[in-house]
Amino acid sequence: MSRTDRDESVTAAELAALNRAFELARHGPVGENPQVGAVLLAPSGEVLAEGWHAGAGTPHAEAAALTVAAGARRAVLGATAVVTLEPCNHIGRTPSCAKALIDAGVRRVVYSVSDPNPVAAGGAERLRAAGIEVVGGVAESTGRELLADWLAAFTRPYVIVKIAQTLDAKVAAADGTSRWITGDQARVHAHQVRAEVDAIIVGTGTVLADDPSLTARLPDGSLAEQQPERIVLGSRETPPGAAVRRVNEMPGGGFIQLSTPDLGQALDVLAGRGHRRVLVEGGPTLASAFLRAGLVDELHLYLAPLLLGGGTTAVTDLGIATLAQAQHWQIAATQRLGEDLLVIAKPNKEMPCSPE
Repeated sequence: MSRTDRDESVTAAELAALNRAFELARHGPVGENPQVGAVLLAPSGEVLAEGWHAGAGTPHAEAAALTVAAGARRAVLGATAVVTLEPCNHIGRTPSCAKALIDAGVRRVVYSVSDPNPVAAGGAERLRAAGIEVVGGVAESTGRELLADWLAAFTRPYVIVKIAQTLDAKVAAADGTSRWITGDQARVHAHQVRAEVDAIIVGTGTVLADDPSLTARLPDGSLAEQQPERIVLGSRETPPGAAVRRVNEMPGGGFIQLSTPDLGQALDVLAGRGHRRVLVEGGPTLASAFLRAGLVDELHLYLAPLLLGGGTTAVTDLGIATLAQAQHWQIAATQRLGEDLLVIAKPNKEMPCSPE
């Protein structure tokens, strides 16, 4: 993390503490709550205590750090709290972090990302009203990258598109066969992702052709404890006996069909249902529609060492007529899964991912 013009008001010790807070935040689970880390600094710059949010219902990062300091009998009066997310101003399952810092007698608070949650926002104002010096927006790009899927939920769900394809970008052979392009380890990973999202989206074409159950399963074939809601997009009716409708036989959030052709509107509906992270598993038509609309936050490309020549291409028309209009992506991670390779890509924020 490098110093920027916007970060000139913080010290080198505070920047180092924020970098450490980002590391601590990643110890927390990805889910309905943000990953947050906190470091308490003495006026000398010495680290007094550290903490992170370990999940729903547990102490927030600031409270965890204050507890560590108290246990070690380290005075925090006059200390600086360095946090990845603006301290909350909300009493829910845990007390307000802003109040906890005020009561502890901290002198200064440095944070990276402002809290967009209207229920919890306002911590910075409360701290300033108590006479505490507050500096926000430090290393904000790093903070926003850490919290990308959680932040996206306050505008729309974070969208992952999954594509299992051959080396020549085919998802099915000329006769329509596609099971299984990838191997066992790739499928195990895909089911792990299913268990981590709030909903799985497919089109009616996929439902009519494959009749998928859209469940998350463990390597032994049993159902995972966490199951996504099953979402079907399209105007054609999902058959009454379709596997996605048999929700009483499976755990999870149930099944809904959305007939709207407007993907943004569909995501608004899912956001209204509390969904923050969704997985698109439909065929090339649906995947391409999300890509064309610029609504994809993450691509999961499972590459199998196969060549088909003919067959169905993974991506169809994106409305791109010339190379200058190409969508730009960056490789975020790669992982070997048996004989297959998983490539995770995200839109290149330096270059607009839109043909317009």
